[in-house]
Formats: sequence, structure tokens, C-alpha cells
Amino acid sequence: MSEFSIKTPALTLLPAVDVAGGKAVRLTQGKAGTETNHGDPVDAAADWIEQGAEWIHLVDLDAAFGRGDNLHIIKRVIHAAKGVNVELSGGIRDDRSLETALETGAKRINLGTAALENPEWAASVIASYGEAIAVGLDVRGTTLAARGWTEDGGDLWEVLARLEEAGCARYVVTDVTKDGTLKGPNVDLLKQVMQRTERPVVASGGISSLDDIAELRALVSLGLEGAIVGRALYAGAFTLAEALDVASD
Repeated sequence: MSEFSIKTPALTLLPAVDVAGGKAVRLTQGKAGTETNHGDPVDAAADWIEQGAEWIHLVDLDAAFGRGDNLHIIKRVIHAAKGVNVELSGGIRDDRSLETALETGAKRINLGTAALENPEWAASVIASYGEAIAVGLDVRGTTLAARGWTEDGGDLWEVLARLEEAGCARYVVTDVTKDGTLKGPNVDLLKQVMQRTERPVVASGGISSLDDIAELRALVSLGLEGAIVGRALYAGAFTLAEALDVASD
């Protein structure tokens, strides 16, 4: 019998920094107009890094909604987050915006609407960039949400099957109805997705407590790699340091 015990890898936590109008904000259910302001995005990211973050989930909400961008702020955050991985999302829909996103120094780019509306382009990007590309599956029920969650983007299972065929490296799964609500993650949805892919999955939406972190930690053996944490951290429900302890138990 081995003297070494086999331990399940830790759940990776990605504290969120969502940027709109140059400020760090949080939305409820992804709806424009529900923003709560949390100040300078660079300061927000610095706080998470000080508490032990190894990843930051950085979103340009203005780009996602098609109302401009915060590229100068995004670059500032990534520059200040040296030594920490950044997953960047928001408005990346063609070669030009993808190249701009990659040039920021982000470790991973999260495609959203483009993966739904332009399958051939998405497949070519997945083939070219591999692990540097994740696809966000933003869901209401089993219907995907696109264009900053303002339009329907097709059936979840049909799109997932297509992305599997294209060789997508990773999925970020968000229950839109849970996002920013502090009502707990949609564990059933996550399990259903993980049953249909061997690729790592990152959970997003609804985390409200350390118990939720523990519940997600238990899914690591099924293929859950990480979880994006937003409103609960900003609301002070727990600290990132506390969450990281639970995620590694």
C-alpha cells in the first residue's frame, strides 16, 4: 500500500472583476442597469491577489453589450496583475478583437456570442489557440444567452456537441438566472454538462457562501476545475482567503 494518499486537486477560484464605464461593477442576472459600483478595477484585482488569487476573471461589460470598450482599463489591470493568470471575456467576436485581447497578456480568452453565432470562426480559433481559448456557455434553462445575455443563442446541448467536435479545451458554465443573486450555484446544470464532456468545466453564477464552495469542491472529481466568484466577495459574505481554504480541502 502506498504511503502517499491520492488527493483530489483543489477547486480553482477565479474572483471576478467586471468593468463598465471604467469602474469595477457587479450586475444582477447580467442585466444592464443593475450595476453596483465597486471602484477602481485595478484596486479590486489587487485586493484579490493580496488574498491569494492565482486567477482573475476579467470582463469588459461594455464590449459584451456592444456599447464601447474599456481596453485601457483592461490593460492596466493585467499589467498590475503580474504573476497572476487572467481570463478575459467580453466582446471578442472576430480576428481583430481576439488579437487585441491576446495582446493584453491575458492567459486565457473566453469566447461567448461568437462561439454561438459564428461556429466556423470559433472552430478555427479553437484549433489555432487550443488551451488559450475557453467558451462561455451562458444558460437560461437549456437555452443559451448571447449578446450580453440579451438574445437567445440556441440549444445548449446542440452547441456543446458542436464545440466538442471542434475540440474546445474548456467551458465556463453560467446559469444566467443565478448570476449575481447569491442564491447558490446550479449544481444540476453543471453535472449535466460534465456528463457530456471530458473537458474541464468552470462554474459561474450564484455562489453565496462557503458551503457553496464546498459543494462545488465535491464536483472536482467529476470534471469541475474552477469557480468564478463575484458578488459574494464584494458583499463580504466571506473573504477570498477563506474560500481558498475551503476550495483546497
